[in-house]
Amino acid sequence: MVAGSNTSKGTAVAEGQRERPLIVTEDLDLLDDLLRLCAAAGAEPEVHHSVPEQRGRWESAPLILVGDDAADRCRGAARRRGVLLVGRAQDDPSIWQLAVEVGADGVVRLPDAEGWLVDRIADVAEGVGEQALTVGVIGGRGGAGASTLACALAVTAARSGRRTMLIDGDPLGGGIDVLLGGEQTAGRRWPDFASSKGRVAGSALEESLPELHRLRVLSWDRGDSVVIPPEAMRSVLAAARRRGGVVVVDLPRRVDEGAAEALAQLDLGLLVVPGELRALAAANRVASAVQTVLGDLRVVARGPYGPGLDDGWVAASLGLPLVGELPWEDGLPAARGETVPPGEGGGPLASFCDAFWDRALTGGAAS
Repeated sequence: MVAGSNTSKGTAVAEGQRERPLIVTEDLDLLDDLLRLCAAAGAEPEVHHSVPEQRGRWESAPLILVGDDAADRCRGAARRRGVLLVGRAQDDPSIWQLAVEVGADGVVRLPDAEGWLVDRIADVAEGVGEQALTVGVIGGRGGAGASTLACALAVTAARSGRRTMLIDGDPLGGGIDVLLGGEQTAGRRWPDFASSKGRVAGSALEESLPELHRLRVLSWDRGDSVVIPPEAMRSVLAAARRRGGVVVVDLPRRVDEGAAEALAQLDLGLLVVPGELRALAAANRVASAVQTVLGDLRVVARGPYGPGLDDGWVAASLGLPLVGELPWEDGLPAARGETVPPGEGGGPLASFCDAFWDRALTGGAAS
């Protein structure tokens, strides 16, 4: 249980300038628990028995965890935000008085509040900045080119110097790392995250994934298909977004529970629709399912078009905004066994993606 907490995420400071959280306690059992929770959150704390003697250390720490045994020793310390009083006594009313005396924002009672406290420590460890712009790509029908576009968007974002993560959300797609020529590259894949629950540390996620063409990729392995529970999809995508920059998600056309979790975290969805009547019929069904979760869905049309059709007609028939026409490049290098992925070698597809990011990342409309 977390009682009376009004802490602010604003106590975290910019990446590269973050101070370590402080633990103040002489209770060895409590210290063991707090060190375990810090490790789970990816944080390395400083441990003190009372207010640190080093000048300014108490004031600059992004988070201070004061054990209830140490409250008396912390009386008189400078009042500040980001102090939590931690204890195990569930029914001790005196803990509230101790919290007031040390100027704590709230009282954390273990073990009930362990999950909440890990999240709070992780916010400090990672920093809380602007979340990544998260774009999902969905095919209106099979073979529409959604995976190619997702790959090209990620490659062009990374090429421009943005922190980029590409996430393959389609377990039946064969693995998007193949398009990047990295199916043999060491790193974790989706099956390693299938049991993830609660918070996943964003920095640990990023560092564990294969790095290909300046971006991080979460794909599938070559083994049997693994079902990713909604909780795992939610945790992994939330961790990816906290790292900032750009996250591109290649999504299946079927909206199951895992896909719905991914859609719920998107800022924008791109529906790739070939200019054919049958493709439009299929895309309409996909769009109807996607829009039950995602509010901002837009069309990327792809030629060649059937008689009398063009990109504007495709978007209008679906009742969705048009982003533009996807240029098609014959003979993708990755498909020929080369290591140049879609969007890397320049050309119309790379130009399309660059223009998209220029509009989307500067606050302009992406359509």
